[in-house]
Amino acid sequence: MSNPRWLDERAARMWRAFHEMRRHLDKAIERQLADAGLSTADYNLLVPLSEAPGDGLRARDLASHVDWDRSRLSHQLRRMEQRGLITRRDCPTDARGTMIMLTPAGRRAVEAAAPGHVETVRRHFVDLLSPEEIDTLTAISTRVRDSGADIAP
Repeated sequence: MSNPRWLDERAARMWRAFHEMRRHLDKAIERQLADAGLSTADYNLLVPLSEAPGDGLRARDLASHVDWDRSRLSHQLRRMEQRGLITRRDCPTDARGTMIMLTPAGRRAVEAAAPGHVETVRRHFVDLLSPEEIDTLTAISTRVRDSGADIAP
């Protein structure tokens, strides 16, 4: 085993600040979504369904979109189905596939939560940054995301 490459003071300060920022943002978003009657997991699934043609996606495509494993997706979908936010249907093009469909109640829920969500994102993040900082953070985020292709589940 090689020696660890410890973070120097500057890198450690950046990492801690980033980690604390993420926790702060997660709390603000969780609070806003809870006020709208949704969990972050609910919203993470409702958004791509609401943007999909016909308000539905194959389960495997939805899992890939949110980067969740099948078990986590299945448990969350069960909870959302019990609350009437989504339904499951057989996939018309693949007998083994399942379509996840947004219900009218799910559409109402995501549409009711979205204005508060975007305002929370703006207030706690976007509006605090200059246009140049937004461009820089976008470039950094994209680079880090794209380098993570080899991250095991």
